[in-house]
Amino acid sequence: MTAFAKMHGIGNDFVILDTIRDATPERDWTEFSSRVCDRRFGIGADGLILVELGKAAPYRMRMFNPDGSESEMCGNGVRCVARLLHEHGHTRAPKLDVETGAGVLGLEPLLDGRVRVDMGVARLTRGEIGMTGPAGERFVDQPVAGEIKGTAVSMGNPHLVIFVDDVQAVDLKHLGPKLEHSPLYPHRTNVHFVQVVSPGRLVQRTWERGAGATLACGTGACASAVASRLARGGASRTIVRLPGGDLEIEVGDDFHVHMTGAASLAFEGVWPD
Repeated sequence: MTAFAKMHGIGNDFVILDTIRDATPERDWTEFSSRVCDRRFGIGADGLILVELGKAAPYRMRMFNPDGSESEMCGNGVRCVARLLHEHGHTRAPKLDVETGAGVLGLEPLLDGRVRVDMGVARLTRGEIGMTGPAGERFVDQPVAGEIKGTAVSMGNPHLVIFVDDVQAVDLKHLGPKLEHSPLYPHRTNVHFVQVVSPGRLVQRTWERGAGATLACGTGACASAVASRLARGGASRTIVRLPGGDLEIEVGDDFHVHMTGAASLAFEGVWPD
C-alpha cells in the first residue's frame, strides 16, 4: 500500500508521494506514473511527484509525466511540494530550498495559501534550451511551422511560446502535439498559445510535453511572461490567466523570474500496490 496526497496548483494536479514520511520501495516509476495518473483506471493526475531528502538542498522533487517520462521541473508542482512539506511537519521555516532537475529553487509559503518561487534566470539561447541550430543564438518570434512564429525559453525545461490574437480560437489538440514534436526540439517541448490583453496581462492555453492539454503550467506561465518582454515589450510584473486560474510572474531586467500562485490539497489516500 502506498500513501499519497492529491494536490493541485490552479487545476494542474498531481499525485504526490511523501517518501520522507512514508518509506516507499524503489520501483519502475515510469510504469507506476502511467498507472496512477490514468484518469479512468488510476487516481488521475497531470503527473506523479516524489518528495525526497535532497543532496544539494534539504528536500528534492522528482516529477514524472503521465506518459512515464521524467520532467526536469514543474512550477505548479514545486509549489505543492512546499505546501506539503509544511503541512506534513517537515519544516516550519518561512523559506525553504528544494532540489529539482533544473537546480535548487527557493520557495516561500505565504499566509494566504499561495507560494512564491524563485525560478532563477530564464535561459534564452538555443544551446541552453536544447534546440537545434547555433547554440549561442536566441529564438525570438521566428518561424516554427508554416506561418506560425514562436519564441523559445527554458525555465529548466523547454518552452515554445506562440502569440495569437484569440487564444480560444486555437485548435490546441491539433497544433499542440504537432509542435511538441517539432524538429527544433530533439527532446520535445511544452507549447503555449498566448493572447496579450495588455502589457501586464496575458491569457494562456497550454499543451504540456508528455501530458497534453492541462489547466495550468507554472514554468510555462514564466516562459510566456519572459517571451512577452522579449517579443512584445511586456511588463516586469504580469498576471497570466490560465484555464485553472491566475499566476503572478515577475521578470527582472536580467530575466530573473519569480512566480506566485496557489497550491491546494484535494485529498489524501492509499494506493493498493
